[in-house]
Amino acid sequence: MLFTVGAVLVALLAPLAGTAGAAPAPGPLVWSDEFNGAAGSAVDQSKWRFDIGGSGWGNNEQQYYTDSTRNAAMDGAGNLVITARRENPANYQCHYGTCQYTSARLLTAATFTRAYGRFEARMKLPRGQGIWPAFWMLGDNLGQVGWPNSGEIDIMENIGREPSTVHGTIHGPGYSGSGGIGAPYSIGGAFADAFHTFAVDWSPNLIIWYVDGVEYQRRTPADLGGNRWVFDHPFFMIMNVAVGGNWPGYPDGTTTFPQTMSVDYVRVYAPPTSGSGGRITGIGGKCVDVAGAATANGTAVQLYDCNDTAAQNWTWNSDGSVRALGKCMDVTDGATANGAKVQLYDCNGTGAQRWTYDSGTGRIVNPQSGRCLDATGASSANGTRLQIWDCAGSANQKWTRA
Repeated sequence: MLFTVGAVLVALLAPLAGTAGAAPAPGPLVWSDEFNGAAGSAVDQSKWRFDIGGSGWGNNEQQYYTDSTRNAAMDGAGNLVITARRENPANYQCHYGTCQYTSARLLTAATFTRAYGRFEARMKLPRGQGIWPAFWMLGDNLGQVGWPNSGEIDIMENIGREPSTVHGTIHGPGYSGSGGIGAPYSIGGAFADAFHTFAVDWSPNLIIWYVDGVEYQRRTPADLGGNRWVFDHPFFMIMNVAVGGNWPGYPDGTTTFPQTMSVDYVRVYAPPTSGSGGRITGIGGKCVDVAGAATANGTAVQLYDCNDTAAQNWTWNSDGSVRALGKCMDVTDGATANGAKVQLYDCNGTGAQRWTYDSGTGRIVNPQSGRCLDATGASSANGTRLQIWDCAGSANQKWTRA
């Protein structure tokens, strides 16, 4: 939605065949907002911040986004309500002159980013010509690489002239704006008539879209016509109600205000833990261990006498991560050089947290670096720090999974 130009989704591909399955159970809940505040209260600033202004947002939109509770507030019944109004209470200026409308755009860029998992919201959409609600994500490297190189995942977009249809889309380099890749999903009635659940399951090289638990589309790098898949790093969430724009057109005599999008919840789940858990045993019969069983980011991963504690119970997951104590085995700072230390860190889906195991050689390899998990100095002493190093087939690089 960020810099959509022209008639969005004209170039969309059809949904992939055979995608009418039900959503599988997600992994553990890692972030949520249930919007249980008192009527009229503001959103939780530790979870959401606001985009402010009337620049048109790359789409010639007509609203001025505010952080006022007139445009985003709890309803006291367990919902956040984002309200688009035909008003200008403070002489707001927009790209086309004096603004005609206000609304709100909330985002987690400064509070929560994540790669991979299920991103889900239950919402009741607004209606009317020129109204454009969305629940979507942008890459957290937006400020460094710009759009569309950062990537954009549109979990749900709706335009008022299509009351029974929502769209799910990805944008990236070579497939952005009207060339975004995605598909529509339609129901028998209007999405404004009741609450519906919109979600994506995002894993390495695969994104799947659902409405009310029904899968309707999946995308992989094979869909990009040789263009680059940029959905391999953390993203942040956005939800907003725009008024007008190149794609939805503009309000007309049939459009009534105010228009509201009610949000029952937003939830993020980790990928399911499909792998088995248990010890990882190395040189000297010692176990891979989280130092002191601490869960702080940066805690050393080391060798220690096997003791069957949670600090030595490692789960191998479908996203390539290896987890203990609710966090991931991580190469410090994403480094790839010999000697880069291995630590415990919040799971974020980066290459620093992907590992493969070869039972034939006993190697645990970090594909990003091409290097092996290694006990420093070929030592088996308690407290020996683990690192990555050129794979050599030595005893300090041979591991056994329980």
